[in-house]
Amino acid sequence: MFAKTLSVVALATAVSAHGHVQTVIADGVEYTGGLPHAAPADAVGWAAGNQDNGFVEPNAADTPDVICHKSATPASNAAIVSAGSSLTLQWDTWPVSHHGPVIDYIAPVSGDFSSIDKTSLQFVKLAEAGLNSGNNPGDWASDDLIANGNAWTVDIPANLAPGNYVLRHEIIALHSAAQVNGAQLYPQCINIEVTGSGSATPGGGAPFTTFYTPEDPGIQFSLYQDFSSYPIPGPAVWSP
Repeated sequence: MFAKTLSVVALATAVSAHGHVQTVIADGVEYTGGLPHAAPADAVGWAAGNQDNGFVEPNAADTPDVICHKSATPASNAAIVSAGSSLTLQWDTWPVSHHGPVIDYIAPVSGDFSSIDKTSLQFVKLAEAGLNSGNNPGDWASDDLIANGNAWTVDIPANLAPGNYVLRHEIIALHSAAQVNGAQLYPQCINIEVTGSGSATPGGGAPFTTFYTPEDPGIQFSLYQDFSSYPIPGPAVWSP
C-alpha cells in the first residue's frame, strides 16, 4: 500500500511539473498569466482545460485545442507593452528532460478580447528558437529558458502597429517525439495591447490549425540519436 501511494504521488508530481506561464511582465508592470482551469479576473493569459499542466498531442494539431490549449477561453484583460520593448514570460517550472523549441506567434484582434473567436485568429510567427548545439539530446531553447530562471523574453517589433493582439507562446517537448503522436505541445495565449506609432501589421497570417501535422519533421523527431540540425515546425518568421 505504501509503495502504491508513493507511485501515485510520483505520477502526480511528474504530471504537474510541466508548468505554465504564471506571470507576464511588460514595461515593468507584472500581470497574472493564464492559470490551468479558470484564470483569475485580472489575468491576461487565457484560461484552459489543462488542469494537469498537460499537453496537446500532435493528432489534435488541426483542432481548436492546438490554438491556445485545451478548451481555452480568452481573458478580457491585456498586458500593455510598447513597440520596441519586450515581454517577459515567467513559467512556474519546466522539466529539464523536456528538451525542445520555444516558438512565439502573434495575431491581430479586432474588437474586445473577451469576444475573440480563436478559430478566426490569423497568426504569423513572431520568433523561434530551437537547437543550440550538440545532439542526443543536445542543448535547446528550453534549456535557455530553464537557465534564465524559467523565464522567456519576447521582443515586440519597434514598427508593429498599435492595437490589440494575441501572443501565442509555445514549448514543444521532444523527449517522446520519435514515435508518431509522441511530441508534446504546450501552447499558451496571452492578450497584449501594443502602443506606439508603428505601421506594420501582420500580413499573410493563417488559422493556427493549418500550421502543424503529426508527421512534420519538427514534430516527429528522434531526440536521442545523432543529428546536426532541427527543423523548427510552422511557417517562416514574419518580417514586419
